[in-house]
Amino acid sequence: MALLVIAACQLMVVLDITIVNIALPHIQRSLDFSTTSLSWVVNAYTLTFGGLLLLGGRAGDILGRRRVFVFGVLLFVFASLLGGLAQNAGQLLAARALQGMGGAIASPTSLALISTTFREGPERNRAFGVFAAVSAGGGAIGLLAGGVLVEWLNWRWVLFVNIPIGILIALATPRWIKESERHPGRFDITGALLSTVGMVLLVYGFIRAAQDGWRDALTLVSFGAAVVALTAFVLVERRSRQPITPLHMFADRNRAGTYGIMLCLAAAMFGMFFFLTLFVQNVLDFSPLQAGLAFLPVSAVIAIGAGLTSRFLPVYGPKPFMVVGGILAAVGLAWLTLTDVHSTYAGSVLGPMLVFSLGMGMEFVSLTLMALSNVPVRETGAASGLLNATQQVGGSLGLSILVTMFGTANSNEAEKQIPRFLRQATPVERERFQRTGELPPPWSDEVLTAGVSAAFIMAAVFAVLAALIAVVAIQVRPSDLQRLQGGAGPGPG
Repeated sequence: MALLVIAACQLMVVLDITIVNIALPHIQRSLDFSTTSLSWVVNAYTLTFGGLLLLGGRAGDILGRRRVFVFGVLLFVFASLLGGLAQNAGQLLAARALQGMGGAIASPTSLALISTTFREGPERNRAFGVFAAVSAGGGAIGLLAGGVLVEWLNWRWVLFVNIPIGILIALATPRWIKESERHPGRFDITGALLSTVGMVLLVYGFIRAAQDGWRDALTLVSFGAAVVALTAFVLVERRSRQPITPLHMFADRNRAGTYGIMLCLAAAMFGMFFFLTLFVQNVLDFSPLQAGLAFLPVSAVIAIGAGLTSRFLPVYGPKPFMVVGGILAAVGLAWLTLTDVHSTYAGSVLGPMLVFSLGMGMEFVSLTLMALSNVPVRETGAASGLLNATQQVGGSLGLSILVTMFGTANSNEAEKQIPRFLRQATPVERERFQRTGELPPPWSDEVLTAGVSAAFIMAAVFAVLAALIAVVAIQVRPSDLQRLQGGAGPGPG
């Protein structure tokens, strides 16, 4: 029951990243977002989530993980209510940022609770397998749930649905989860603010570049300010007695490699869900429910990959699964670059999605176990927070880079399609184009598809980089295999 409560919270938090994706076209029309600014509906959540995860993990270590876990869940519920009631773009983005704060408090404590609730060995391996499957598969489940809610109700319910789930989790937690031991310490507020501000500025710079070009003054200022903030963050962490990001975590070769792999894979995964959702609804003309069902196989294959990996990982170690998983993800994404306006779901989308999903299922179990291997109990919150942070920050940063690629290819293709449209357009269509600046189908489909294909090329590069990091950086020692098999092995220092 403890695992069920923890997994339910992680599902709610991860699901919320993609459940909104399926509603993006409806949100865009309802609240007047542009296609490039639409990514902020995702990034407002993931940036605050990623930027504050380390502070959330630290809060659990100091104040007690169960208490912090419940507070994070309730804050998430409150923010979901505000987001569902939003009447304009600014209100929705503010609510999404507050949701990210709630998720940042709840998520790292949930992973740390697994480390302190389940014994090291097969029992904890299975628990991590469930947690990893939920973390990776929750995205696809979110797309299905979002499709059902948008189709039968409206886009606001993709936020309202969190309210009853979160309340049930908050009520069940005191019954089934014991409070953890508190570890004295203080909060590194300065570090948390600098890391969050730095990442927001960096992501904003990429999205601004997609809209206004790389020579735009505000784009350059944003990048410069991001470098200053992130440099200051590293300096603060080096001098702090109790940093929000214990830099010694990166001294371990395997753990540093794990964070690098997660950063790259999250960038690829967020991009896959974001752009494929737009493609199937806008080019293939899927309804929200059809789009959600189209992603259902992703969850099943991720669960299969995670289950097989958790079973054989004690025998072979995590490295083979990290390498093969990265290669499979890259193959799936490279395959998706071949999509065009004549593509079909069965012929061009399903196959690469399944290959990508199998790779991700293998990766998430391996990465979760490696990141928390050999970590002292007092630092499990920080270690789990850092893993989650790299996932969310990698997703936000990667999505912003992919949006930049998308925007550039979009603009280039639009220059080709506009003259073709004007030669064939009726006077009414020309007048509408002059008023809105938007091409109608099939010309708009050509423009969107060109941008999506370009984004998938970059996503495949991220996956290849993840596989290369696994080959070069990860080293599995005999003592690591011994711990995975339930033996004692050297304990953490």
